[in-house]
Amino acid sequence: MSWGIELWDQFDNLEKHTQWGIDILEKYIKFVKERTEIELSYAKQLRNLAKKYQPKKNSKEEEEYRYTACKAFLSTLNEMNDYAGQHEVISENMTSHITVELARYVQELKQERKSYFHDGRKAQQHIEICWKQLESSKRRFERDCKEADRAQQYFEKMDADINVTKADVEKARQQAQVRHQMAEDSRADYSSILQKFNHEQHEYYHTHIPNIFQKIQEMEERRILRIGESMKTYAEVDRQVIPIIGKCLDEIVKAAESIDQKNDSQLVIEAYKSGFEPPGDIEFEDYTQPMKRTVSDNSLSNSRGEGKPELKFGGKSKGKLWPFIKKNKGAAPEDFSNLPPEQRRKKLQQKVDELNKEIQKEMDQRDAITKMKDVYLKNPQMGDPASLDHKLTEVSQNIEKLRLEAQKFEAWLAEVEGRLPARGDQARRQSGMYEAQNPTTVNNCAQDRESPDGSYTEEQSQESEVKVLATDFDDEFDDEEPLPAIGTCKALYTFEGQNEGTISVLEGETLYVIEEDKGDGWTRIRRNEEEGYVPTSYVEVYLDKNAKGAKTYI
Repeated sequence: MSWGIELWDQFDNLEKHTQWGIDILEKYIKFVKERTEIELSYAKQLRNLAKKYQPKKNSKEEEEYRYTACKAFLSTLNEMNDYAGQHEVISENMTSHITVELARYVQELKQERKSYFHDGRKAQQHIEICWKQLESSKRRFERDCKEADRAQQYFEKMDADINVTKADVEKARQQAQVRHQMAEDSRADYSSILQKFNHEQHEYYHTHIPNIFQKIQEMEERRILRIGESMKTYAEVDRQVIPIIGKCLDEIVKAAESIDQKNDSQLVIEAYKSGFEPPGDIEFEDYTQPMKRTVSDNSLSNSRGEGKPELKFGGKSKGKLWPFIKKNKGAAPEDFSNLPPEQRRKKLQQKVDELNKEIQKEMDQRDAITKMKDVYLKNPQMGDPASLDHKLTEVSQNIEKLRLEAQKFEAWLAEVEGRLPARGDQARRQSGMYEAQNPTTVNNCAQDRESPDGSYTEEQSQESEVKVLATDFDDEFDDEEPLPAIGTCKALYTFEGQNEGTISVLEGETLYVIEEDKGDGWTRIRRNEEEGYVPTSYVEVYLDKNAKGAKTYI
């Protein structure tokens, strides 16, 4: 099966067919290119979709992702990003392995095809020239033969005419001989050209054209094979990402299976539990009695009229009516006293943790500045140590402010957790006097002071202020008493306490810690009745988290 033999006379049709083959190849390239664009567009849309539903930072949505269902949804969004990445890989691989390669091959194919058909046209033109030469020699031979025949007839006519002179007869004879010789020459030339043409024609149809058409056939078969290989690559590119896409889908299924409805229900309790008990029964108020009516502690009139300042959890109080009272939309107080006990505790704990982190950050910055200052002291050429004093002072002031702030919130937290005693009788009496002097105001504002989520009353905020003042007042007298131990420490090295206020320790000795490092590098310890300071770096401290005054900086 050879085009050179079977299709020796189909030069034009082969030219059209090979051009059609190139068009098919270019059409396939265009198809793959559009597929890559679709994959990129799809991947972009998937990424935008995943980004659209990602929780916004520092927003309420971020808190919602504590629930296992939301976590599973977040995992799905993350897997969709990876899923989109695989479609980008498909696009990249198809572009590099198919589109680019085939585009380069098409250019080479066009050049090769052009070269083959150029050689074919050249051979065709050559045989046409030979044919024209043959036709020309043939016509010349025919003409010369006719001229020689006419010359011969004219000579015979002159020779037979008795009235013609001998000279004219001789002239006619010579003319006939010349024409006959010319015919013989034309005949020889025609024969030679005919032989040459037959040779060239044989070479054209049996050598040149078969060779050219055979190369064109091989070129076309390579094109067909190449497009088949590209189609295989097209499928392989898709198949290569199937395992990774499968893993993405497996992760989505795994995330879905990790959803725990019981855990989510518990989180709802932790998020919204107020700490109050449901309202008790309202006792019957007998208006038929002439005497002053007595109302139970948990009655609505009592909660509106008497305005008791304390909110007793687990007992009968006006706080039990919070589900039915309009929410106060005022600004939230600093101590979160507008929240129910459980929610207030969580908010205070969160605030304490945030302050401790800020304190640790400032302490790390102070340590870094201190180390830099030591480097400047040892190597003055690197910088002026005094230039860091202002920054060091500023950082120390920030630490002190943050510690005071943390102590304030820790006091509120301790109050909520019941770790501090309730307010004194004096504060209770002061609050009662305030309500006694302003009964109308208390009654009118009772509803405004409470919220559906169990907020505290304005009197309670005043109570908190009284408590803080009372606590600060008590702290002044605490210094006169021996400080309680807040932990223990083990001496890592021997320290000779020669300065006033210091205490000597031996390596390996265990002592009580009564005051931890306040940022100045010294820790206050006790041995029996003897107290003093030692360098913090000389001891390993073990604080008792439940001890009063013990703090943990995270």
